[in-house]
Amino acid sequence: MSPSERATVTMWTARAMAHRLGQAAVDLGLVALAYWLAFQLRFDWEVTRKFDRVMDETILVVICLKILVFVGFRFYTKWWRFTSLRDLQAIVMASALGSLAVTALLTLWRPDGVAPVPRGVLVADLLLTIVLVGGARFLVRSVIERPGRGALVASGKRALIVGAGDAGNILIREMRRNRSLGYSPVGLIDDDPRKRGMRVMGVKTRGTCADLPRILREHQVDEVIIAMPSAPGGVRRDIAEACRRAGVRCTTLPSLPELITGDVTVRRLREVRVEDVLGRAPVEIDLAKVARYLNGRTVMVTGAGGSIGSELCRQVAALGARRLVMVDHAENNLFEIDMELRERGWSGLVPVIADCKDEASMTKVFQDHRPQIVFHAAAYKHVPMMELNPLQAVANNALATELMADLSERHGVERFCLISTDKAVEPKTVMGATKALGERIIEARAASSGTRFAAVRFGNVLGSSGSVLPIFRRQIAAGGPVTVTHAEMTRFFMTIPEAVQLVIEATGIAEGGDIFVLDMGEPVRILDLAHRMIELSGREPGRDIQVEIVGIRPGEKLHEELWNVDEEVRSTRYGKVMRATRSPLSPDTLRAGLNELRQRVESRQEDGLGALIATTLGIGRDGLVDDESQSHSLRQPGPEGDNR
Repeated sequence: MSPSERATVTMWTARAMAHRLGQAAVDLGLVALAYWLAFQLRFDWEVTRKFDRVMDETILVVICLKILVFVGFRFYTKWWRFTSLRDLQAIVMASALGSLAVTALLTLWRPDGVAPVPRGVLVADLLLTIVLVGGARFLVRSVIERPGRGALVASGKRALIVGAGDAGNILIREMRRNRSLGYSPVGLIDDDPRKRGMRVMGVKTRGTCADLPRILREHQVDEVIIAMPSAPGGVRRDIAEACRRAGVRCTTLPSLPELITGDVTVRRLREVRVEDVLGRAPVEIDLAKVARYLNGRTVMVTGAGGSIGSELCRQVAALGARRLVMVDHAENNLFEIDMELRERGWSGLVPVIADCKDEASMTKVFQDHRPQIVFHAAAYKHVPMMELNPLQAVANNALATELMADLSERHGVERFCLISTDKAVEPKTVMGATKALGERIIEARAASSGTRFAAVRFGNVLGSSGSVLPIFRRQIAAGGPVTVTHAEMTRFFMTIPEAVQLVIEATGIAEGGDIFVLDMGEPVRILDLAHRMIELSGREPGRDIQVEIVGIRPGEKLHEELWNVDEEVRSTRYGKVMRATRSPLSPDTLRAGLNELRQRVESRQEDGLGALIATTLGIGRDGLVDDESQSHSLRQPGPEGDNR
């Protein structure tokens, strides 16, 4: 640390100590005042000399005991400007405990010749301590948050906030406190009828969500803010549609899964996205409870710069991992997630540029960092691209998974989770078949391994690399057309934070060789998705932006499945996570197939590769797209949905 940095830290520490001592000094005075007032009230402001002496002899003991209790409750590690109801509860508990300690001490010990402290004084002292100590803190907060002279005059964007709950309260407080944000709250709407006409920090609740079109007509509103992180997609869709028709900008707080790595704040507002309005019920998980196995552990995430991998890094870091080893072969992606986490103040980050297919590099990573939990998210995911490069699909999606599993067993990893995909179900493409091989590798580790292996299979994630969303956005920005492969094509969709939460949850219940399947909800028509994205951009499908049907590409399915026909799916104690069981492949067959595939990769032999993969999986030679059709997979531009 440089001399200037040391000076800054010293100055900051001195200021912090001065601030804490100042708080303690104020409390000292308030405790003394409460004790003095208790005597005055008990004796109607005519305290006799006898009890005047009692007060003089005991006040120092009372002050010391109560201040020590306050220190134990960590009163002086908090800013009074942020005092909350939880702090008030702590004040009540600390005051009660302090009074009990005073009562016990003065019962057991009393200065010679001094009368006992009257019980009425002790009761009054408790109540006055709560009022004075708590009141001082809320007074400071109210003074700091009081609007300035010009605050009552609306300035900046006139914001209508949807949701009069905790999130809406926080937003209003932040807008009031910091006028430079450029927002002026002009009203609230909430579907709770009890809140109609009520005010939150001076802002009136003007109606329900059904009243939104009328409110937008009657009041000048520049922006509607959805402050309901747990709101279902249908509600968000109706609000966004009402705003679109009124020509008013609509923004939203992130959903609950997205808020895991950050707080509610005006700076987190963003435009309403299609993932917000898909209609999925929000997933509610006590993640801190189910992810205790991560606390204090060294966790490795491969593919850490990708869409799933980077979100895994965010959530694992937030859940208390001691060290996070982030592995990726793409320098820029790894740099971005590393910088993001460091800017958020997380330490224990170890970025590693390495290829999961490289045995020597990955062996060194395991030896140097000794991970206890491994999330293997590294994979090639673009279906048509892997049809053109099948050897790379085999090397990265199957053989690298085998290598990572071997290294995990060899170095005593506690849990290993493979991120799989619904493309592995009854696979018709090289990408899906290689991911199916990865699942079979995990299943084969069940019996003898000391590592708990699991694979978590789920459908498309919105916003991932290779996602249909950025493709549609580019097409909309270019004025169209938006290309869809088939009018009836459907896909399962889930947001990235939601999927990662369920992955972490599933890994915690792995017993060994498990294949978990996430509940993806109802499938969504890709055509409907395209229409909603066009509408959210403020334009009309078919009028402003054309939608074209371009035909299914080789290997594409009209509808995806989440489990194979030979699998039995059972529920787990977590409702959104299911366990799929089936007869495992013969270990000899799997080993022989992987060895032959490894030889093909090393010798660069593509001929008959699809048939060899199918034979290894036991699905027959006709299970995959034939080699002749593979070269045509990229000719059609229409996306099939997210590919992970």
